[in-house]
Amino acid sequence: MAQNTTQQTLQQRLEILADAAKYDASCASSGTAKKNSLGGAKGRGGIGSTEGMGICHAYAPDGRCISLLKVLLTNHCIFDCHYCINRKSSNVRRARFTPQEVADLTINFYKRNYIEGLFLSSGIIKSSNHTMEQLVECARILREEYDFRGYIHLKTIPEADPGLIHQAGLYADRVSINVELPTTSGLARLAPDKDARQIEGALAKTKSRIIEAKDERKRFKHAPRFAPAGQSTQMIVGADNASDADIVVKASTLYGSFGLRRVYYSAFSPIPDASAVLPLKRPPLMREHRLYQSDWLMRFYGYAPDEVAQATDSHGNLPLDIDPKLAWALKFRGQFPVDVNRASKEQLLRVPGLGTTAVGRILNARRHRTLRLDDVARLTQSIAKVRPFLVALDWRPTSLTDRADLRALLTPKQEQLELF
Repeated sequence: MAQNTTQQTLQQRLEILADAAKYDASCASSGTAKKNSLGGAKGRGGIGSTEGMGICHAYAPDGRCISLLKVLLTNHCIFDCHYCINRKSSNVRRARFTPQEVADLTINFYKRNYIEGLFLSSGIIKSSNHTMEQLVECARILREEYDFRGYIHLKTIPEADPGLIHQAGLYADRVSINVELPTTSGLARLAPDKDARQIEGALAKTKSRIIEAKDERKRFKHAPRFAPAGQSTQMIVGADNASDADIVVKASTLYGSFGLRRVYYSAFSPIPDASAVLPLKRPPLMREHRLYQSDWLMRFYGYAPDEVAQATDSHGNLPLDIDPKLAWALKFRGQFPVDVNRASKEQLLRVPGLGTTAVGRILNARRHRTLRLDDVARLTQSIAKVRPFLVALDWRPTSLTDRADLRALLTPKQEQLELF
């Protein structure tokens, strides 16, 4: 869509480029209700509003929830990925910032206490190297000219020169490279300008640099840091025919091969003037949620990828009405019930309804006394899902574990929400 962007105000460009950035889930953003600080009580301006164009929330490496300016450098792009709203052939409003403008916006937002950091990505303009140079320059201005010590997350471009990605890691707390789609065939069909081997090669090089930088910091106190918060990636769900089992296996491979801090999942959303090869409607948002739950099972509960895949249906997809942990337990009832007073930590983590915190409490409490069902109820949020899968001093589920209608009993009831 040809247009003259030179007449756009800074606010107009921010509106366009902040909206364009919302499709990237890899900074774990979440929205809040928009508030207006103008016209506060007694005619004075209000205080405390940190919501507006481009402001999102993410979690820092130490667990703090922080506000970030989440924005694209530009939504112009020379690539034509079918699923992308900013693709070359898309009929959308275009805008562009200079690195200096993004740096100034970041500092101005920071001084007003709106944000604590920056998430910066971009469409590809002129070339991958040119775009990467612009992203790095923005981070350089912030770090070297403004002495900005806040959080910076840069989305890097796998096609760019490795030296530029290295510079990005020296300035950024975290870097990310999107693998885009779960399968090589899906990427070739929907993103013909991108190469799966090139993407994975860039991920591997970044992993090596992170490890090298950590080793150097052990030997030399003032050695430069390289992406101390690690690297992450994102996969689009529902744009191709990949099943949940395919996505789970891919995520596990990415974690194991490239030492990723997170794999993010983004449900495909239909876009204007969409390509005929794309689905006509988006997948259920619950599918994205179930994938995050399966991701948690592999990272914190000791499940192998093939075990998560065993919880899927005949088409390789996770059930939408129950969580994957319960789905696995229902398929492998022979593993239950487990004795809450004797079972290992690994066995307890398999019990539906018991999270890592509850399991830790149980292991600590049973050192001092033999646990009854009421004790377990006090140590977990809900006992209803737990009862069929464990034995306590005063409780045995007997035939409950093997009931044919157990799934129906444990499936959350759908209720119509009320306004009042």
